[in-house]
This record gives sequence, structure tokens and C-alpha cells, in this order.
Amino acid sequence: MSILILGILLWVLPHMFKRLAPRRHVMMMPQIKAMVAGFVLVGVVLMVIGYRMADVVPIYSPLPGMGHANNTLMLISIYLFGVSGSRSVLIDKIRHPMLWGMVIWSVSHLLVNGDLSSIVLFGALGIWAVAEMVLINRAGPWKRPQPGKLTGDLKNLIGTALIYGLIAWVHSLLGHNPFLGSY
Repeated sequence: MSILILGILLWVLPHMFKRLAPRRHVMMMPQIKAMVAGFVLVGVVLMVIGYRMADVVPIYSPLPGMGHANNTLMLISIYLFGVSGSRSVLIDKIRHPMLWGMVIWSVSHLLVNGDLSSIVLFGALGIWAVAEMVLINRAGPWKRPQPGKLTGDLKNLIGTALIYGLIAWVHSLLGHNPFLGSY
């Protein structure tokens, strides 16, 4: 579990550094992006390794059929991750599409995983996303981007389908078929 927690910290702290220490962040600006990327990448690797190594300690039993809810929420989550990059029509309507995608990702995984390591991983990252939104909102008003176009949504839908397929394939390779409906 300690490797999992270290991975979570290496994800959360670099992401929040800009919000929690804005002056120091500005002073380190040229190097900070590479450092953040490095810490986050190591954090992701440690989260995967730590999660896979953790003992299964059941806390609650997911309800039957929650896999279908998970799959639907994951499609929404992945779509929200792509809103900014694709210039979707939602770009000027949702202030934090990627962070909302992360919250939905977290909730969807908590619907189908009731063990301690899942609660730690998905719960922590969901809480981080909400905390990040609060910190960003406190930092200043939202400067709305220019409205997106439907072509952006079409690109995002195609990207969402491809990424969703890739994620489902990787989960299947790891022994977790996401299309069973109940786990």
C-alpha cells in the first residue's frame, strides 16, 4: 500500500504545486514543466505497481450490474478529457472539463471496486480533482474560451471511441474484462 500512496502523492503534489506555491512556481518556471512531468510519470507507474501489489481487503460489495454504469460513466469521462483539446461546443460551458472527467472516472471506478486499495486510489484522485477545482476557482475568475464547433465534438467522439477501446483492451490484458456488467 505504501507504493500506491507514494504514487498518489507524486501525482497530487506536483499538480497542486502551482496553486499551493505560486511564487516558487514562477521562480522555477523554465524547469518546472519537466520536473512536474517526471514526478507525475513516476507517480503513475508507482500507482499501477502499488495497486497491483496491494492485498485485496474488501470494504463493500459493488451492486450487480454496476459494470454497465461504469462503462457509461467512463465514456463520459473520456469525452470530457477531450473537450479542451478538440474545441468542443462544451469548451465555453464547463470550466474544468478534465477535472470533471477525473471526478467521473473516480466515481465510476468506486462503483465497481469495493476494496481498500481501490478506495484509496480512486477516492484520493477524485478528492484531488475536486480540491484542484476549488483552488483554481479561488485563484480568479474564469476567462471563458471562444465557443467550440461541432467539428470539434466529432473529433472528440472519434478520439473517445479509440481511447475507450484502448483502455478496455488494456484492462482485458490485465485480467479485468470491462464488459461483464458485474465483477
